[in-house]
Amino acid sequence: MPEYDLPTPGAADIRFYREHGYWLAPRILSDEALESLRDHLARVVAGEYETARLPLSRSPEAGEPADKIVQVNNAYWTDSVISRLALSPVIGAMAAALTGAKAIRLWHDQLLFKPPQSGESGQVGWHQDYGYWQCAEPAQMLTAWVALDDVDEENGCMKVVPGSHRWGLIPEGDFYDQNLAGLEERIEAAAGRKLEPVPCILPAGSLSFHHCMTLHGSGPNRSLRPRRSLVIHLLPEGTRYRAGTPNEGHVNVRLLSGRDGDPFAGPFFPVLYRRDSVGAWEIEDGAWTATE
Repeated sequence: MPEYDLPTPGAADIRFYREHGYWLAPRILSDEALESLRDHLARVVAGEYETARLPLSRSPEAGEPADKIVQVNNAYWTDSVISRLALSPVIGAMAAALTGAKAIRLWHDQLLFKPPQSGESGQVGWHQDYGYWQCAEPAQMLTAWVALDDVDEENGCMKVVPGSHRWGLIPEGDFYDQNLAGLEERIEAAAGRKLEPVPCILPAGSLSFHHCMTLHGSGPNRSLRPRRSLVIHLLPEGTRYRAGTPNEGHVNVRLLSGRDGDPFAGPFFPVLYRRDSVGAWEIEDGAWTATE
């Protein structure tokens, strides 16, 4: 079994994340873990759910042609292998270090699959995640983007706009808008700034983190390779429900069933990592797990 050092971000990494709004992390998954995850991802994309529990939502539906980007929300409900990654204490520990939080909870996950040569149908429009999450505050949530394949510009890697997490919430941006050039023009006009994106080129088994206010998107997959990933949206413990926002219809508001100011907690928002409860680390079945 391969062994890796625990990849906790150091002081320079934390400064980089807080200044630029993103950070490229090292590899955390073994070859064995990657092969298993790719197999289980394929099953979920095909509509085969190991747990017999349906995902929160998906597009396109199972059985429809997978000739464009496939998005499955709360894929961790459907599969135990995917769940282990979505709830990884290693990812939680890294997020806690970047944010300074004492504990990290899951907001929700997204399985994303860009088929080979899917072209513009696999693009993701420029957006800030917090544009969809204004029902939660403070705006210190973050995302871990785990690469299950080598990702680069040829197969449509994610791109981020460094420093954009400091621009405030921009009244433009749309995950589903595939006219990236037109969307970029509208965002630049609204922000009064020029977008200068950088690609997040990652080897399989590694991951990136980005702040919930960081502008990001991705281009087409023009390669013969798939681009498979699990996107894990995270919140520092203590993040609370804010009533009356444009995102009142977000499903997590319904899952909380709370009142204005209530913390997002409970079984639908499980803890990945808490500083006072994690001891040693070991590799089990190709992935890091915590031991008391």
